[in-house]
Amino acid sequence: MLGETARTWLQRWDQQQERYSPDREERFQVVIDIVGRSLERDGTAARPLLVDLGCGTGSLTTRLARAFPRADTVGVDADPLLLGLAEEAVTGTDIRLLERDLTAPGWADETGPAPWDAAVSSTALHWLAPDELTVLYRTLAGRLRPGGVFVDADNRRPADSQDLNDIAHHVRARRAHRTGRQGREAWGSWWKTFLSAPELAPLAEARARSPIAHRTFREPHGLTTADQITLLREAGFSGAATVWQCGDDSVLVAVR
Repeated sequence: MLGETARTWLQRWDQQQERYSPDREERFQVVIDIVGRSLERDGTAARPLLVDLGCGTGSLTTRLARAFPRADTVGVDADPLLLGLAEEAVTGTDIRLLERDLTAPGWADETGPAPWDAAVSSTALHWLAPDELTVLYRTLAGRLRPGGVFVDADNRRPADSQDLNDIAHHVRARRAHRTGRQGREAWGSWWKTFLSAPELAPLAEARARSPIAHRTFREPHGLTTADQITLLREAGFSGAATVWQCGDDSVLVAVR
C-alpha cells in the first residue's frame, strides 16, 4: 500500500485509538522513557535490538525508532492488513517489519540474535489467551538480556473486583471526555469500514486467509494486572510493576 490512502487510514487509526487511551502520546513517551533508561543504565552493544510485539500499524514502532536511531528496531505482527499500513509508516527508516504470529513456535528466531535489549507492546497482547501469554512471557524472558525490559502499554483490569474495574473504566472514560476524545470513531466502526474499503481489497483478502482473522474480535483474556505480574515472575522476570496509569489504561514493566 502506498501514498495518501495509507496515510489517511493511519491517521484514522491513531485518532480512534485515542478514544480508548486519551493520553496515548504520553503513554508512548513513558514506554520510550523506560527503554531509554534501560539502555543508558546497563549499557548495550553498538546497535541495541528493540522488538515491538503486535506492532499493528507501527504507531509505537516508528516512535521508538525515532527516539533510538542507532537501534535495530523490529515490528512483529500477524495481520497483513495492518502491516500494509505499517509499511507506509516506516518508509524511509531502517525499521524491519515481520509478518509472524506471536503464538507460533519459532517466531522470535527471525527477529535477530539474542539477547534483545527491550521488548515493547501497545494495545495488542490482551487478545492472547492466558496460556498463549504464558508462553510468550517465557519466550521474552529467554530472549532479553539481564536487566533488559519488557514494557506493555494496554487497557487492563487493575483488580479482581468488578466495582473497582468499573471505577477504573469510568476514570479513563471521563478523561477521554475532558480531552475531547470520547466522541472519536469507535474501534469496531473503524474495522468495519476498513475491511470493506475497495482500495484495501487485496490486503483484506490476504487477511481473511490468515489465522489472525479469527482472533481479532474474540474477547480479551481478562487477566488482572496482578495475574500478569504473577505470570511474568513465573516466566523468569526478576520483577514487574505498573509504573503509569490512568484508570484502566496502564504501562506495565517487567525487568529481566
